[in-house]
Amino acid sequence: MMKKLRILSLALAGALCFSVLAGCGSSNGGTANTPTGGNTETPAGGSAEPSGDASGAIKIGGIGPLTGGAATYGVATKQGAEIAVAEINALGGVQLSLDFQDDEGDFEKALNAYNKLKDDGMQILYGCTTTQPCVAVSSETYADRYFQLTPSASSTDVTEGKDNVFQMCFTDPDQGVTAANYIQENGLANKVAVIYNNGDAYSSGIAQGFIAQAKEIGLELVAEETFPDDTNTDFSVQLGNAQSAGAELVFMPIYYGPASLVLNQAKGMGYSPIFMGGDGMDGILDIDGFDTSLAEGLLLMTPFNASSTEERTANFVAKYQEAYGNLPNQFAADGYDCMYAIYEAVQKAGITADMDHETVCDKLIETFTSSDFTVDGLTGSGMSWSASGEITKDPQVFKVENGVYVAQ
Repeated sequence: MMKKLRILSLALAGALCFSVLAGCGSSNGGTANTPTGGNTETPAGGSAEPSGDASGAIKIGGIGPLTGGAATYGVATKQGAEIAVAEINALGGVQLSLDFQDDEGDFEKALNAYNKLKDDGMQILYGCTTTQPCVAVSSETYADRYFQLTPSASSTDVTEGKDNVFQMCFTDPDQGVTAANYIQENGLANKVAVIYNNGDAYSSGIAQGFIAQAKEIGLELVAEETFPDDTNTDFSVQLGNAQSAGAELVFMPIYYGPASLVLNQAKGMGYSPIFMGGDGMDGILDIDGFDTSLAEGLLLMTPFNASSTEERTANFVAKYQEAYGNLPNQFAADGYDCMYAIYEAVQKAGITADMDHETVCDKLIETFTSSDFTVDGLTGSGMSWSASGEITKDPQVFKVENGVYVAQ
C-alpha cells in the first residue's frame, strides 16, 4: 500500500477513476456506460484555452475521449488542464500549449491521435484518459522516448516496465486495499460481497486488490460476483447471490453508469446493504434522470471535493464554472494537477521550448523521481512519484448524505 500523505479535505460533485480511475479508465477501450460530459464549447466572453504565442511554448499533446460513452472523463480532464494552462501562461515565464485530441475511448484512435501529435511537434504527452488506450500509447511513448503523464489511467499495466510513464491518480490495487482496510477498521460489516467487471482492467485491478486484502485481514467474503462489460444492464443474479449469502456490504469497483443500475435494481429487490465504490463511482449524483435518493449512504473513494472551502480548490471551482457552466469533478482536478506538475518539473529541470522531446523526457524523468520534487495540488499535498511512475497519495472516503458527498 502506498505511503499515506495528507490529502486536501474534499467532497465531490461532478462526473468521472477514471479514473481512475477511473480513474479510472475503462479497459475495454474506455467505453464506460456514462453520459456525455458538460459543455465542450468555448464559453461566451472568453476561453480557458492558453493565451499568447504558442511558438515559444512547450508543446503538450493530450489524448482522451471527447465523444462517445466515456466522454465525461475526457472532457473533464481536458477542461481541468485548460484552466491550469491559462493560469500558468498568465504568470509569464514558462509558457505551455495544449493540443488535446479525441480518441473516443478507443485504443486504435488513440494511436492515431498520438501519431498526429508527434507530427505536430509534441514534446510531452498528457494522457491518455482511459486505461486501454493509455496502455497502447504508453508502449509507443516508451519506444519513442516521450515523457507521459496520465491524469486518470490507473492500471499498473500503464506504467509497468516503462520508465517514462507517470500517473496522477492512485493505482487500482491500492484502491482495493484501502477499501478493505476501511471496512475492517470502521466495523462496517461482518459479511462482504464484491461485484465487478471482469472484462475491465480498472474494475478487475481494484477488485483483486480488495479481495486479496480482505482475505489477508480476515474479512468474510461471502460472494465474488462479476459481469462481462459496462454495457451490462441486468444485475439481478449478482445482487441475488450477495443477498442470499447475507452480505451486509457490497463493494463495487465499477463506473457510475452500471452502478446506478445496481442501486435501482437492489431497491426493487428490497435489498439494502451498504454499497461502496472507487473513484469511478464519482459523478453518480449527476446522471440525468437518476434518483439520487438511491445513492443515500453510498460510500466512495475520491481525492477531490468541489464543495471544499480551501482557497485553491474554491478558486478552481469558480473558474471552471465560469468557463464551462458546471462543477468540476475529480478528473478535472487531476487534469489541473497534471499541468502544474509538468510546469513545476519543467522549471526545476530548466527545460526550454527549443529542446527535443528526448531531452525533455530524460530531464522530466530525473526530476519526477528525485527525492526533493513534490507537488501540492487539488488532489493531494506533498505528492511525489516513484521510479515505477506511481504517485504517493491515497484516496479519501466520502459518504452520500442528503444528496452531497461528506468526508468520513
